[in-house]
Amino acid sequence: MGLIAGIIVGAISGCIAGAIMDSKGGLLRNILLGLVGGFVGSFLFRIIGFHASSIIGSIITSVVGACVVIFVGRKLMK
Repeated sequence: MGLIAGIIVGAISGCIAGAIMDSKGGLLRNILLGLVGGFVGSFLFRIIGFHASSIIGSIITSVVGACVVIFVGRKLMK
C-alpha cells in the first residue's frame, strides 16, 4: 500500500476506533493511532492466522489494533 493510502486508512481507522472507544483527539492523533493500530492489528491477526488483502480488510485490522492500543494505553495510565 502506498504512503498516501496508508495515511488515509490510518486517519479513517483512527477516527472509527476513537468513536468506538470514546476517545477524544485531533486528526493528527487519529492518523498516528490508526497507523500504530495497523501494525498492532496486523501482528495480532497474523498470530491467529488472518491476513487483510483489501482496503476494507486493512481498515478493519487497523481499527481492531487501534482499539487495542487505546485499551492498553488507558490501563497503563491508571
